[in-house]
Amino acid sequence: MATLAREALKDADAERVLFRGRARWMIVLMGLCIGLLAVRLHQLQVVDHERYQTASNQNRIDIEPVPPVRGLISDRNGVLLAENRAAFSLQLIPERVPDVEATLLELSRVVALDEDDLNAVREQIRRQRRFERAVVRSYLSDQEAAAFAAQRHRFPGVDLYGELVRHYPFREAFGHVIGYVGRISQKDLERIDRDQYRGSLYIGKAGVERTYESVLHGQVGLQQSEVDAHGRSLRILDRDPPTPGRSLRLSLDADLQLLADAALGANRGAVVAIDPRDGAVLALVSKPAFDPNLFVTGIDQASYDALNSRGRALFNRALQGQYPPGSTLKPFIAIAGLHDQRAAPQHRVYCNGAFQLPGRERKYRCWKRQGHGHLNLADAIKHSCDIYFYHLAVDLGIQRLHDHLVAFGLGAPTGIDLPGEGAGLVPSADWKRAARGVAWYPGETVIAGIGQGYHLTTPLQLAVATAVLATRGTLRVPTVVDGQALPPLRILNRGELHWAQVIGAMEAVMQSPGGTAYATGQDAPYRFAGKTGTAQVYGLAQDDDAAVSAHEQPEALRDHALFIGFAPADDPRIAIAVVVENGGSGSRAAAPVARTVIDRWLEVGPS
Repeated sequence: MATLAREALKDADAERVLFRGRARWMIVLMGLCIGLLAVRLHQLQVVDHERYQTASNQNRIDIEPVPPVRGLISDRNGVLLAENRAAFSLQLIPERVPDVEATLLELSRVVALDEDDLNAVREQIRRQRRFERAVVRSYLSDQEAAAFAAQRHRFPGVDLYGELVRHYPFREAFGHVIGYVGRISQKDLERIDRDQYRGSLYIGKAGVERTYESVLHGQVGLQQSEVDAHGRSLRILDRDPPTPGRSLRLSLDADLQLLADAALGANRGAVVAIDPRDGAVLALVSKPAFDPNLFVTGIDQASYDALNSRGRALFNRALQGQYPPGSTLKPFIAIAGLHDQRAAPQHRVYCNGAFQLPGRERKYRCWKRQGHGHLNLADAIKHSCDIYFYHLAVDLGIQRLHDHLVAFGLGAPTGIDLPGEGAGLVPSADWKRAARGVAWYPGETVIAGIGQGYHLTTPLQLAVATAVLATRGTLRVPTVVDGQALPPLRILNRGELHWAQVIGAMEAVMQSPGGTAYATGQDAPYRFAGKTGTAQVYGLAQDDDAAVSAHEQPEALRDHALFIGFAPADDPRIAIAVVVENGGSGSRAAAPVARTVIDRWLEVGPS
């Protein structure tokens, strides 16, 4: 009975139906799983094939920027002033270096690294992205490069790179005008397009290198390389070459620049020579100067401090030095007097060595204490009589004087294609009230007539204004890059006769007995127009003897010597301004420098 009961509880048909149902669901589930797997495989193998292949390749392919070759700079005759030289540099990629500090310490045992080098690479790593290369040291010697190559396996993420490094063959002679390149700083990164400088280490910092950075730099390229597990390149797979920077030809003449530099000798000062016909700068010298090669790969603090202490060698006196123009201003004031009918060619003024304003006790002295006697306008320029120009300045008044001098380009930047130009200053009553908060005094007009007082001008401004005289009224923007000549800013209509009268007087300064620069210009084989100037640094008491006081003063308090001129006077091809700091007399210290430069240019320069 018990057996029959157990058999009655078992239903074979029901079990078969249940099993078949479960099997069907299992088959459906397995089919779904296989279908999902097939769809996913199709997604990976077909649809996303390229993306995953690229991701896989990136494990062995390195894409890196290729910096462009920087454009060269040459003078008007093709003489190279800035070139690129091959050199080895040691660089690291921070994300591939396990321990940067430990690596730098070990590297310092293989190649010479001082604290400045280490601080520089730390700073570069800090401000860059970790996959970008940082320069550990540039300009490795062949011995240092070989020493590192032998131990390269010890330094993952560090490698030698061949690069082109900027070099300036003429060193100090062109330092201020060409400028220099240096390592890209955080300040530079804030003003540039970083994508255009990927892989680039250097950027123009001063002079032509900075002004024409966008032209000289070029366009970055890209390179795909197969790399090993340590990130070292095995072979190049593809390359999109960079576009080299464009080379520049300057209007400067290397021989003339070197000659002007040598003519200044050990003196502090500046020489600026311009072709008055188109504004092309022929020479631009500032002394003392500096070697731009020191800045290319980074200058150490001690060397930088030494340059600053050595007569402010980094200061560009030609563009930024602001000096009282002294008597070099007299030809421009003479033009103003003739134009406004405040002076007549034959009107004579008596010079007894002193001038007084009506009702005033103060005496304004002439440089010649015993006086010049009776002089007309031409004589006053020829002998540089201060008394004549005291009278003329008072007759014109400070506002007319200001307006005429500004028309010559004084008191404002010339617009030259170089950075950092000073503005100079042509004073007026309005200027003094705004800048000093006080009124203009009549005595200040008196000394303004001889280029003293508040007057300030740069050597470049003086050269540009002299070019206006030479061309009889054409004011141009000076340029240092050849072929950049710009149309005239303005034409000064001052009357042909007035120009001829003043220029004739300037010729007498150089080539007529008694002229203040006759010793310099008397034997010139061309018509030479010029004007000497002396800018007072130390104010003398009214009864002091100028010669004795100047002799007794320390060099730093002696007068600055100035000269402006152009030649040939009847067909000018060169206009020049010279400033010799604390040189004393313009006729003795500055005029001979100008004569040397003009002689050379008219001998070898284009007609």
